[in-house]
Amino acid sequence: MKTSQLSTCFCTEDIDACKDFYKKYFAAKPVFDCGWYVTLRIDQDGPEISFIQPQQEGMLTFSGAGVTLNFKVHDVDAEHARLTREGLEMAMPLEDHPWGDRGFSIKDPIGNSIYIYSDREPSGEFKQYHAE
Repeated sequence: MKTSQLSTCFCTEDIDACKDFYKKYFAAKPVFDCGWYVTLRIDQDGPEISFIQPQQEGMLTFSGAGVTLNFKVHDVDAEHARLTREGLEMAMPLEDHPWGDRGFSIKDPIGNSIYIYSDREPSGEFKQYHAE
């Protein structure tokens, strides 16, 4: 299978809150929005994330547990400062990690953990796990 794109779609009653959050904090732009389904592109040419309201009886909504969205950025310190100034609460503090990154996390309106990071040199213990 040759895949040209991969995006994630979350079923939620809180589409507007999610749309507003990603637009405000991640410069997301709707590429499709019919009210009950929205696809947002991060930045101008970044990845996409979608949200759908339940469309049928018994359609389960996302419970906010167990998902982490990883955002690799050029300057994690600048992003941390920006989001802190915006008043977002940190779910995990900004710190260096021995596996090879520096990052922090926040939560979106439906409970997704958003991990924002920049690469760093991994410690000797973790270098063996990185592909060349």
